[in-house]
Amino acid sequence: MICARAHWLKPPGPVAPGLRIGLLGGSFNPPHEGHLHASEMALKRLGLDYVWWLVSPQNPLKPARGMASLENRLTAAARLVHRRKVIVTDAERALGTQFTVDTLKAITHRFPGPSFVWLMGSDNLQGFDRWKGWPRIMELMPVAVVMRPGSMLAPLQAKAMQRFWRARRKSMRNFPGTPPPALVVIGGRRNAQSSTALRNGTLVGTRVL
Repeated sequence: MICARAHWLKPPGPVAPGLRIGLLGGSFNPPHEGHLHASEMALKRLGLDYVWWLVSPQNPLKPARGMASLENRLTAAARLVHRRKVIVTDAERALGTQFTVDTLKAITHRFPGPSFVWLMGSDNLQGFDRWKGWPRIMELMPVAVVMRPGSMLAPLQAKAMQRFWRARRKSMRNFPGTPPPALVVIGGRRNAQSSTALRNGTLVGTRVL
């Protein structure tokens, strides 16, 4: 079932047919250079036109305690991506969706023109099988996994990768628009910042590995 509010969702940026748009979801509590690094890697390696940050009102797998207000997180995210091809959106609030699978269904229904790619860090890939309807996400659009420090074995050990191993692509050329299921891993330099470390004050500065 498609979200009833999908028809009313305003495009956060250009949605012309043929555009290649990456979708990066999360709490962004707070947004940081790691998010930006992953987005820029995807923009460059996949040839994306834009990346949309889908700032979640509340991640169902994370506690509400310690979560900054949605408005504060949206403001901080917009400040971080100033003048970049990264667009911050509160699409989940507008849609009233809580789970990624429902959000992606609504977005692809509302905007059929662009070629969307779901972006996720390899750290999130480790627990991807805990997400509601995660196999359906794999069937909705191609998925690109950006490598993150501390999760180097995720592309080999994650349940999602094992189940969809045959969907893995070696080449990133023309990956947007590839009929799903399709998986690709984006390697290269990795940024060590994380929202958890920043909230706990355990990470100082930015390390790009």
